[in-house]
Formats: sequence, C-alpha cells, structure tokens
Amino acid sequence: MAFVFAVALFVSAFLLFWVQPLAGKMLLPLLGGTPAVWNTCMLFFQALLLAGYAYALALTRWLSGLLAQAAVHLVLLAAAALALPVALNAFAAGGVPEGASPEWWLLRTLLVTVGPPFFVLSASAPLLQGWFSRTRAGSASDPYYLYAASNAGSLFALLGFPVLLEPALTLGQQSRAWSSAYGALFFLFAACAVLTMRARKPAGKDEVRDAAHASSEPLSVRRRLRWVLLAFVPSSLVLGVTTHITTDLVAVPLLWVIPLALYLLSFVIVFARGRSIPRGFAARVVPVTAVLVTIVYLSGAARPAWVLILFHLLFLFAAALVCHGQLADDRPAASRLAEFYLCLAVGGVLGGLFNAVVAPLVFDTVAEYPLVILLASYLRPAYRNISGTLLGLRLGAKKRDESVAVRNEASDEEVEGDVDGERLDVLDVLLPLSMGLFAAVLMLATHGFEMSPVERAAVTLGPPLFMVNQFLAPRPVRFALGLAAVMLAALLFADSGGRTLHASRNFYGTHRVEADSDDSVHWLRHGSTLHGKQYTDAAQRCEPTSYYHRKGPLGSVFESMRARKISSVDIGPIRPSAPRSFAVVGLGAGTTAAYALAGESWTFYEIDPAVVRIAREPSYFTYLSACAAAPMNVVVGDARLRMREAPDAAYDLIVLDAFSSDAVPAHLLTREALALYLSKLAPGGVIAFHVSNRSLELERVVGGLVADARLTARIFDDHHHDSEPGLDPSTWVAVARRAEDLGPLVNDPRWLPLDATTHKLALWRDDFSDVLGVFRWR
Repeated sequence: MAFVFAVALFVSAFLLFWVQPLAGKMLLPLLGGTPAVWNTCMLFFQALLLAGYAYALALTRWLSGLLAQAAVHLVLLAAAALALPVALNAFAAGGVPEGASPEWWLLRTLLVTVGPPFFVLSASAPLLQGWFSRTRAGSASDPYYLYAASNAGSLFALLGFPVLLEPALTLGQQSRAWSSAYGALFFLFAACAVLTMRARKPAGKDEVRDAAHASSEPLSVRRRLRWVLLAFVPSSLVLGVTTHITTDLVAVPLLWVIPLALYLLSFVIVFARGRSIPRGFAARVVPVTAVLVTIVYLSGAARPAWVLILFHLLFLFAAALVCHGQLADDRPAASRLAEFYLCLAVGGVLGGLFNAVVAPLVFDTVAEYPLVILLASYLRPAYRNISGTLLGLRLGAKKRDESVAVRNEASDEEVEGDVDGERLDVLDVLLPLSMGLFAAVLMLATHGFEMSPVERAAVTLGPPLFMVNQFLAPRPVRFALGLAAVMLAALLFADSGGRTLHASRNFYGTHRVEADSDDSVHWLRHGSTLHGKQYTDAAQRCEPTSYYHRKGPLGSVFESMRARKISSVDIGPIRPSAPRSFAVVGLGAGTTAAYALAGESWTFYEIDPAVVRIAREPSYFTYLSACAAAPMNVVVGDARLRMREAPDAAYDLIVLDAFSSDAVPAHLLTREALALYLSKLAPGGVIAFHVSNRSLELERVVGGLVADARLTARIFDDHHHDSEPGLDPSTWVAVARRAEDLGPLVNDPRWLPLDATTHKLALWRDDFSDVLGVFRWR
C-alpha cells in the first residue's frame, strides 16, 4: 500500500517540478533572459503551493469523510485538465505590452498557462499523506517519510529536464508528454482513494485516544512562527544563489535548477527514515562555507567560475540541511500534518516575496543574499568547541535556561540545543564589534597598496573571519554578529577611492554609475560587469573606450564597413560606400554612438528602461546627447520582439552587444534569433557578435549558428591593449553571408577564420541550449 502512495507522490511532484522549467523556458525569450524571470516564476509557484496546501487543510477539516474528499479532489483534477496542454496563448506570445509591468504580466501569464493543474497537484503531499495516516499500515502513524518520495520526484524532474527531457524533446513535445502523465496521475489518485477506504482504521478506542492525544499536543503560535522562519531561509537562499550565479553566467533553466535541486535534496535527506548526513556535521559546515562565500561575494571574484559556484551551492545545501533538519525533528503528530505543511509553504512564499518583490524595492544592490547568509548562520544549532572552551572565550557567558544535548546517531557529535535557548552575553557583542573594527583598520592600512579585489578581500576578511570560525562558531549568535560586523566594515571602506553617482535596481538587475576621485572618468556597471566608461574632459569624452575602442575589434568593423565598396555586380543597384543604417542590440552607456557619422540612421534596442535613462542623463554619460553625429533612435523592449517591426533588409550592420551582467541572454543566440537578424540585414551586410565572457565560450555558440546557416565568420580576440588606460580586452565575431561582405577583415591578420570544427557544438535553438558544452572549466 505504501508503495502506491509513494509512486503517486513521486509522479505528482515530478509533474510539478517538470512544468516549472518548462514554463520558464517558454517565457524566457519574451522577457530578455533576465534571472528575475526565474525568481518571479518561483514566487508564483510558491504562492500556488501555499494555496494548494491551504486547500488540502480546508478539505480535510470541512469534509471528514474519505469518499467526499476523494470525489472533490478527483473532480478538480479533471477540471484542471481543461487548461492542458501547457502552451502560451496568443496574448502571451506577443510579449510584454509597452509600458506594462513585466512582473505582473509574467504572473498573469503563468496563472493562465499552468495555474489550474499546478494548484491541484500542489495539494498532493499533505492530502495523500493525510489519507495514508488513516490506514492500518504499520507506518501510518508517521507518514512524513513519504515526503521524501515526493521531493525525490521533484529532484528527478529538475535534474532530468536539462539532461534527459530538453535534449530529447522540443517544448511542444514536452507539453504533450506532460499532459499524458497528468492523465495517468488521475488514476493513481483514484487508486490511493480506493486503498485508503478499504484499509482505513476502524473507529474504536485506539483512534479516539490518538485523536485526543493529537488535540492536546501543544502547537503554539511561537512554534508555528519558528516553522515559518526555518522554511523562509532556504527559500530565500535558493533565489539569492540563483540570482548571483545566473547574473554572471547565463539565464537558462540548467543553472536555475541546480540550486533548487539541492534545496529539494535536503528535504529528501532529512525526512527519510535514516539519517544519511548527521545533523551536527551540517551545523559545522555552515560557518565554514559562510566564511568562504563571504570572501568570494565581497571580493567580486569571478574565476574559476565553477569553483566559486560550488562554494555558493555548498553553503546553500548545508544551510538547507540545517533548517529543514530542524523542521523534520520538530514535526507534529500526523493529525497536524496539513498545518505543518501549510507553515512550510508560508515560509516558502515569504522567501519568494522577499527576494522577488521586497528586495528590489528596498535595496539598490543584491543585499538580500548576504542578509540571509547571516540569518542562516544564526539559525543553525550550537555545538561544543573544545578549543573555544580552553581559551576561555566562553567565560562570563550565562548558563542556558534549558540545555538539550542531542546525541547524533551517525557521528556521536553533540549539538547543544538550538537558537531558542541562546542568551546574549557581553562577549557576544564586544568580540564581533572588535572584529569589525579590526577589519576596518586592515582595510585602511592596505588601501595604498596595489592589490586585486581578491587579495584585498583576503587581507581584510581572512584573519577576523578565521578567528570567528575557529573559536566563536559554536555560538551561532556570536558568529552571525561577527560575520555581520566584518561585512559592514568591508562595504564601508572597499569603495573609498571613488564615489557612486547613481544606484538603482529593477526587474532586469542592478545598475551603478561610478566616478573616480577626481571625476575624470565614469563607469556603468550592471551587476558585477562593466558596461561602459567615458572620460569627462572635452578632449576624450567622445572617444569610444572600454570594449568598443577604435584599435579593437569593433573599431576595425566600422573601419572596414566604411572603407569597402559594394559593387552592383554583387548586390544589384549601387549603394554608397559607407553603411547608412545600423542596429545595436544593447545600449549600455551608449559608447557605440561615438562611431555615428552625419546622415546615418542608428537604432538601439534596449530592454531595460533604467539603462536608457542612465545613458541619456548628461551628468552621467554624453555619448548619446553630445557625441553622436546622427540622431539616435532608442527602441525600448526585447530585441527579438521589437526588431520584427523593422523593415526587411533594413540594416547594413547589426551589432549584438546585449548583456545581463556578464551573460548574453540565451534567446539572442539561437537559430531562430539568427534567422531574424538575417531577415533584417541588407545585402552585403555584417553581424557583429560581442562574445566576451568570463565563464562561457560563446564563440562556440556562434560557430554552431554559422555552420548551420552556412555563413562565413571571422573572430578577433583582442588582448593587446590590456595595459592601455581606458581600453579593455574583448572578443568579437563578425558574420556575413559571403566572405566578400566582410571586406578588409578577410585580409586582416587579427581576424582569424572561425573554425567550425573547433568552435561548433550542438546547435542552440529556442527550445534547446547546452550550457555545459561551452562552460570554461579552467
């Protein structure tokens, strides 16, 4: 009997977490590939999960009969099937209307697309476990282990999506397969209902006694709030880690599912019957990984990317194990199961609201991630530390009112109570404060030295954080306060050499305009990546800098396009020797506008309205207002959607320079995207792809597109100007229909052929992308 329930829960959870990346993949191209798409999707799914749990609680409270409960739920399952298959309707396919809020548009679209079936499926865990607890099965008194089967299904779906489902099936095929599996689940639910009614406990003394015991079990408001808090922290951490790693890599479902998979795996481990990972071990891993993550996060380190990502994922997994482990240990009797899961869902929704809604309104940087790191460090249980005791760091601490020693069966480690029993003493305040001051002194003392951000973070954070971890980590409150003090000191003194002119945050990310101490140069940063710079003096302010300088790849593309002559033999009527029409996808600071000549037509496509406001503000940058010799037309919206409105063969040169922090939105590098660019490219025209990236070999993606479309391409990897002020290295790929269209670039030794055998990989499409295939592992 338990096997049937476990299979039903597994399949239900599999469908729930299959549809999440499926829907996200469908909607991602319509919203510019920003990581906020996934955060908003997660908030939506968490809210529907909460609604489903509330429905399960109401159903079991209002309808005590199993037959009535089963009938109502099976009817809802059948009614929700009317919304299948999962697909975008005509309204959603048109993208976000101009001036509309992308967040609310996305939530409304998800509600229509996947809302009904997701809502009904989300009630499966509490409802089926509640039914099972009313049977005569030997394990019916503690059905929580079935939650491990449910989360195993979720985990399998998330990992199977990028590895099995996405490579083998298109989005349409996946949608049809999902609908078929949903139909099979209907019969599994019916089977569970029949088994429950056949094997339910007889109404007798034992049942009355169990009910009386359950009703007398204390379930205070404080206990419920603690459940909510312990569920809130991992939920927020999942979104914080996801935003951090996808902002600097690429916003595709593969990277979204890894943090969520670890989150679900922690549920599988802690609710399983045996303890495969000791609770004490996880509690000790949290402070160690918190130290590593803090150093990496504050230093802005980006390489080696896979190592740094592992640090963040390890901390997330350890913190989730600690928080979810405390939830599993504090689970109530089976009669209170629905309330318990409802509190977990409330915490999950609050975590999503905090990251997706509250944080962008309150903070102009991604401050929610380090804040929840501190909260997770505080919520872990305390443990004994012999070295701390020998050094007398616990002297003066008040005795706990209540000390509970939990013997861990797997490792025989002792965990002392939890945060409820912790009391502050003088050292809990003085020692963290002294560490923060020590960090500030180190920062000031080393300020004059030439040091990389990583070295500066190591000097500033290393010694005090080592002391915190080695001696104070056994007391969570002291460790968390010490970590907070060092974080604050680093943030206060790290940018003392310059000043911030502007800081903002919206759906598409964080933006900062910075100036050096004498206001001679301004920078625009999106996330952790430079998106343009400009000198403020009259002699240099209209000179393109950074990745766009005249000595580099983009400068040579403009020089080549204007130098070559296009003959009537090749393309028909004679055209002017200089290109007359340009399209640039990605505005940044507007640096590319410095190449404009009188009489030309220029169009910028920019999805982020905040970037447009920054580029047009003369006190920040003047490329658009004072440097462009031709009128600049800025079209706000996703380039894939807005470029469709342009006439065919409209542009002589299309520059692809759209980045979300360091990541090119994947939907701009697909076969369908290239087909759109080619339809808007004039005969003899060129497409220039900016493929510079710290973590991905994007030139291989372009190589796959070029080989598939049978085009010609050259690549210029510019690293000759690293030491010249104002000039940054970059890599560009120039693509054309014929070699002759590239003009002088063909004979330029800096532009090498893009070898299809070296750079080609599985072709990226709107319904397929292979990130692992282009990841820089070194």
